[in-house]
Amino acid sequence: MLLCKIIQVGYRPGMTSRPDTAHGGQDDRPAGSGPGRNTSSSLRRALSIVMFLAEDGGHPRGPTLTDLAKGLGLSKSTVLRLLAPLRELRLVDQDAENGRYRLGPQNAFLGQVYLERLDFREAAAPHLHELVESIGETVHLVVFDPPEIVYIDKVESPQPVRMHSRIGSRQPAYCTAVGKAFLAHSSDAVVEQVIARGMPPRTPATITTAERLHAELTAVRERGYAIDDVENEEEIRCVAAPVFDHSGAVATAISVSGPASRVTRGRVTEIGELLLASTKTLSGRLAGTLPPAPAS
Repeated sequence: MLLCKIIQVGYRPGMTSRPDTAHGGQDDRPAGSGPGRNTSSSLRRALSIVMFLAEDGGHPRGPTLTDLAKGLGLSKSTVLRLLAPLRELRLVDQDAENGRYRLGPQNAFLGQVYLERLDFREAAAPHLHELVESIGETVHLVVFDPPEIVYIDKVESPQPVRMHSRIGSRQPAYCTAVGKAFLAHSSDAVVEQVIARGMPPRTPATITTAERLHAELTAVRERGYAIDDVENEEEIRCVAAPVFDHSGAVATAISVSGPASRVTRGRVTEIGELLLASTKTLSGRLAGTLPPAPAS
């Protein structure tokens, strides 16, 4: 409905403008010369203003009309015409004092509706299957319920020998790769809550002290992915990476798990990089705010 209104207000029959240099089409040609194309061009241009305002880092106080026209390669008159419906719908606001433009509050509403209706499992499913195809091991989608993690989806490895797990089951956060992926980006209070619940050894390799866990979480933040180096189950090694939401929090995490004989230490870096590429894309679907890259 919002986009229809942009088209209706943004297009006037008989209105002419210079060629659409950004998209190779023409803008608002006379009526009868292709109204579908005309409105489509106007819509693309109007939405390009919204995206420019969202992505522009060169004008921290917001761009002026001149900045917008120059950045988009359009005339000022065209930009003004396209801004009118965007301002009416509060997708764009203009500062009354300095005349600069910025995103309007309606964007927050649309973003919230999008996020509320987004199904993590549905959004992540293609990534889980792609990871299984490229790595050949079981892939899990996980959420955090401190002090534990909960498996909410999985795609089995095609290998005859694989780890046993089931959707809905829980595991401790302190000794799992997905748990560490969450804890590395959690508040100190949450980390201390997990530590206070106890860190009993589950294998000879389990991290059982607060000092070692804190050091491990620092390493997770530095490399971007977490490792369960046979710490939760005998002969099972896991690698996991977080998926961030719009607030910068970890919304969910994805892990690759398999027998240590196949998920060797030599494969960890390769698996970690594939996971990071996948979770970065999925974070983008959630409008995720990624943490800054660690200083080299």
